[in-house]
Amino acid sequence: MGEREYSDAEIDAAVSALTDADRLRVAQDLVTRAAPGLQRVLNKALEEGGWFGELHEQAVREAAGASETADRERAVRTLVADETRLGMLVGVAVGFELARVLTSRASTTEGN
Repeated sequence: MGEREYSDAEIDAAVSALTDADRLRVAQDLVTRAAPGLQRVLNKALEEGGWFGELHEQAVREAAGASETADRERAVRTLVADETRLGMLVGVAVGFELARVLTSRASTTEGN
């Protein structure tokens, strides 16, 4: 069975729906319950993707080693922002796959 393609409008509507406090609370509860396992998956994905290897260590050294305080602060802010974006993107990918697996299992269970 192939994966369903979503239109941009469907994606925008789904993201917009997350601003509903009750929906967001349900999503946060699910993530809280799944957090330990999700953390392991995220760490593995980041490690296997090479995102926290030597290049990351080099970026940390460069940020910490800047001679001027303003340059060091800017480099650290950039590094933190990059890591946040990367973690968020990988986390969203993991979340999509988790939802797909849960939906697939639920439809298989319901079909029995």
